[in-house]
Amino acid sequence: MNKLIKKLNDFNELVMFKHSIFSLPFIFIAMVVAANGWFGFKLFVLGVLAALTARNFAMGFNRFMDRDIDALNPRTINRPNVDGRISASSMFIFVLLNALGFIFVAYFVNDLALYLSIPILIVIGSYSYFKRFSYLAHVILGISLGLAPIAGVVAVSETIPFWAVLLSLGVMFWVAGFDLLYSLQDIEVDRKLGLHSIPSKFGVEKTMKISKIFHSLTVIFWLLFVIASESSYFAYLAVILSALMLSYEHYLVNKDFKKIDKAFFTVNGYLGIIFFVLIVLDNIFF
Repeated sequence: MNKLIKKLNDFNELVMFKHSIFSLPFIFIAMVVAANGWFGFKLFVLGVLAALTARNFAMGFNRFMDRDIDALNPRTINRPNVDGRISASSMFIFVLLNALGFIFVAYFVNDLALYLSIPILIVIGSYSYFKRFSYLAHVILGISLGLAPIAGVVAVSETIPFWAVLLSLGVMFWVAGFDLLYSLQDIEVDRKLGLHSIPSKFGVEKTMKISKIFHSLTVIFWLLFVIASESSYFAYLAVILSALMLSYEHYLVNKDFKKIDKAFFTVNGYLGIIFFVLIVLDNIFF
């Protein structure tokens, strides 16, 4: 039993399970808006399973492909995919099972979800390749998480309304923006290994500016989402608070690079939760 628990903990560390907090709120935001409230227990369970299997696939595939890179980076050298705690064959099986699990869940959602399941897996798995030849890998990561609201609205309505596209674009720039800040930690390693990233190509100062532009676009697209979805006061409050939290995130990183983890995990984690809660309140009271 102890061996099993240890292995589960290793896989938990491999995919950083707690970081699912970034994608889950925006899947359910889209589902709440599409359903004008509660969308049912069945879709709630399927939504959670779809989000977790998709993320496990993406993270597992990334760790599988990056074994050689992570072994040369002091920040990642102790990850389970590098130090031998999880073998390459075990990671491959984990990735395959989660890919099949995602497709299986999509089958029980609706036909459009099933048709989109494989293209979605291709997109979210492509991040691992892009950073080997293009500094736009940050945008690919943003697109990957930006698909979460699309998946949510497809599950409820089997359509992709314009407001959902606006919400997804906001998520895309949000994720790409904070991934730029997070990537500042690896700027020297990326340059040494010949990896492509915006920090390694443009430097710290320009990267900070690009991140600010991305997060400005985030606020704009989320504001347009609120307008297009005909949401009300709580939704506008969600956009205002998001703008303030993103500003605070940049303040933290500008002040001290050692606070990148706090800016990345804490601020962005709370942002998603607060946005979701306010959208729920908006649908309850208006």
